[in-house]
Amino acid sequence: RALFATVDALAAVDFYATHANLASGGKELNPVTRVFTGSTPALATNFALEAGAAIGISYMFHKTGHHKLERITALVNIGTSGAAAGYSLSHR
Repeated sequence: RALFATVDALAAVDFYATHANLASGGKELNPVTRVFTGSTPALATNFALEAGAAIGISYMFHKTGHHKLERITALVNIGTSGAAAGYSLSHR
C-alpha cells in the first residue's frame, strides 16, 4: 500500500512540476508525454494513466505470485517519477 501511495504521490508532484514548467515556457523532455502537453486535462490524464499502469502491472504480478516483480515495478516507477519531478523542480 505504501508503494502504491508513493507512486500516486510522485505522479502528482511530477504533474505539478511539469505543468508549472510548461506554463512558464519550458519543454517536455519525454517524447511520449510531449504528445499530451497541449492541454492540462490531457497532461493530467497522461500522469494518471502512467501511475495506473504501474499499479495495474504490479497487481498483475501480485496475483500471479511474482511478488519481487510486483515490488520492482512500483520501485522503478517511483525512481523514474521521482527523478523526473526532481529534475523539473530544479529547473524551474
